[in-house]
Amino acid sequence: MRKSQRRHPAQAQARATVARGRSTRWGGLAVLGLIITLAFASMLRADEHETIVSSYGYSFYGDLTYPEDYPNFAYVNPNAPKGGEIALGTVGTFDSMHPYTRKGRAGALSSSIYESLLGEGVNGTAAPADVYGENYCLLCERLEYDEDKNWVIFYMRPEARFSDGSLVTAYDIAFSHNLLLDEGLKSYADAVRKRIPKVEVIDDYTIKFYFTEGISRRSLIDQVGFVPAWSRKWYEETGAKLDESRLEISPGSGPYMVDSVDVNRRIVYKRNPDYWGNDLPFNVGRNNFDTIRIEYFGDAEAAFQAFLAGEFTFRTENDSKKWATGYETPKVRSGAIVKAEFPDGSPPTPSGIVFNLNSEVLKDKRVREAISLAFNFEWTNASLQYGLFKQRASFTQDTPLMATGVPEGAELAFLEGLGDIVPSDMLTAEARQPHTSDEARLFDRRNARKAMALLDAAGWAVGDNGVRSKDGKTLAINYLFNSSSPDTLSGAMENFVSNVQKLGIDITFEKVDPSQYTSRERDRDYDLVYDAYAAFLGTGTGLMQRFGSETADFSLFNPAGLASPMVDAIIEASLNASNREEEDASLMALDRALRYEFIMIPVWYNPVHWVAYYDMFEHPDTIPPYALGQLDFWWYNEEKAQSLKASGALR
Repeated sequence: MRKSQRRHPAQAQARATVARGRSTRWGGLAVLGLIITLAFASMLRADEHETIVSSYGYSFYGDLTYPEDYPNFAYVNPNAPKGGEIALGTVGTFDSMHPYTRKGRAGALSSSIYESLLGEGVNGTAAPADVYGENYCLLCERLEYDEDKNWVIFYMRPEARFSDGSLVTAYDIAFSHNLLLDEGLKSYADAVRKRIPKVEVIDDYTIKFYFTEGISRRSLIDQVGFVPAWSRKWYEETGAKLDESRLEISPGSGPYMVDSVDVNRRIVYKRNPDYWGNDLPFNVGRNNFDTIRIEYFGDAEAAFQAFLAGEFTFRTENDSKKWATGYETPKVRSGAIVKAEFPDGSPPTPSGIVFNLNSEVLKDKRVREAISLAFNFEWTNASLQYGLFKQRASFTQDTPLMATGVPEGAELAFLEGLGDIVPSDMLTAEARQPHTSDEARLFDRRNARKAMALLDAAGWAVGDNGVRSKDGKTLAINYLFNSSSPDTLSGAMENFVSNVQKLGIDITFEKVDPSQYTSRERDRDYDLVYDAYAAFLGTGTGLMQRFGSETADFSLFNPAGLASPMVDAIIEASLNASNREEEDASLMALDRALRYEFIMIPVWYNPVHWVAYYDMFEHPDTIPPYALGQLDFWWYNEEKAQSLKASGALR
């Protein structure tokens, strides 16, 4: 017999005084006025003495910011009007509306029509966006799991429907889970099979997942909680495969559905008027636009000019030159276009010039070091980027998880506990920092001398033709680059390539169209590539996909092909951390180790969002730290839109 047992409010309040949610650790980002409470009902199974946790949401340590009866997320406007259109521009091409296959190039936002048991924001962004590592039920009403997290049961909402009106059931969830294993990305399927050996459909609205014994409990419940829900009926009737490119796609259960597709030109999503989840607290104040339109352009300049002309209405800017000088237009001066900066609480994306570590010449770290010295951040930022950027050093930049100085305290104890797998010099040296360069001249002679000495030491001697070689082989590398990239980025990389050539390296700068770029990047057909890894604020098995050895040869999330026993050991230990203090120490150590392994040349980052939009969109007074939310919780002002049209500022 089960006995329901809920914590007393005093216990919850005591927990609040010691809880260290991610939201409070990044500059007091917790929602003011909310009581932080565990908010779980613990039930004791008397015959087995097994504690069962039942909840309306999930976080690994059990703390949830929002109470069970939350009316809406604190940062949304619960009275936001519904209606209007937001239009975005993007550069490139697409030939598929199916985002879950390696084949083809998927259309923008094509994954956003699908939901999962646990809810998230548009296109995989955070929801709620004011806390980190907390997930709340969407397709499920509640979940239940044993205290040791050996299994989880999801109890689904019987009212959930796909856009074609059919029910979303546990059979659809099980089908989707298995389809990802059978036809999805190999790196994903291999990892999940080892950790989730069995799924059981108990009834139409109840599904149970079992987890492998003896492994970390990280990323198990949230892994299955975020499986996209696909219609088993549609797949069986059409015979469609997950691993194929196609324009016809299965119905989703989300608030938006595909309205029209014009390949390589336009995609329009419309809000489903019969969306089953409109009134859920999870969705209050969200999904406010009637339509979301995506316009495609051949290059960045064409997209920018189209925005100024009013062909689309919201733009996130990533080109510093355009941000500094491109918006000096009548529409901006009149206020028809709003140019604004919003704080960004997430660590910046670790982007930069990535080394293919499987390239024979780049296996020598001295060669990588030499090549990196050809990048002059200071000159680039001052001369091309109007001094608007900061230089990135870390994979957890500007957070408490960023490694600084020499290891000490909990981080040092963690690293020492890993034994000889950690190089002794990493324990005594400061965390790797990017080199500094002369802002006054592109080719920094001091750094050039260091680079040449490194290449000499590695055996690459300069020949009579000025090109380095060793054992009769020329030091030649290729740099794969997407031709649709902004002009400023392209110019910065061309200058970098020029500096590399001056070191005696035969480097080819290969600008290819987006389709070819995607194909070659997937095949890892490059020595250097401008790419990015994902930043991290918490541990999880996704770290293995990004940085782990087991999938290094083929993981799309690991463009360097990093395979480091030290990094593997750190991630494994991190997955087994028993509290947040241990987790934080392990992630700081991971940041230090990734910088030590030197898999990329870090470039720059912007600590704020740059956005420009026609003055018919409104947003909450406070933007949450983990999402800008323009497609999620902004809304449309019909009166302002009509005024813009009447003035001729908008078509």
